[in-house]
Amino acid sequence: MSKKVAVILSGCGVYDGAEIYESVITLLRLDQRGAQVQCFAPNIAQLHVINHLTGEEMPESRNVLVESARIARGEVKDIREANAEDFDALIVPGGFGSAKNLSNFAVEGTGCT
Repeated sequence: MSKKVAVILSGCGVYDGAEIYESVITLLRLDQRGAQVQCFAPNIAQLHVINHLTGEEMPESRNVLVESARIARGEVKDIREANAEDFDALIVPGGFGSAKNLSNFAVEGTGCT
């Protein structure tokens, strides 16, 4: 019986979302090992949008769930639909989106929630 794995994405891009290489390689290896994978992401606005060419903040808004769909090829659900009891494992790929979009660590530091 294959393992069920939840992958939590935080957008798309190392500076304001999930790190693309880590996310894609994780999904590839899980597929190669026969795992049943479901991606999740919060349906919220990103903390901010970063231009990955210059590293500067951009004056636009993007949705974390929509951006995560770029990595998951559309196969991503709102994190509110996730139920821990349905999965054998949880993976959260790196990227600064974890500190910005999955928590408030980027703003609050050790006092984060």
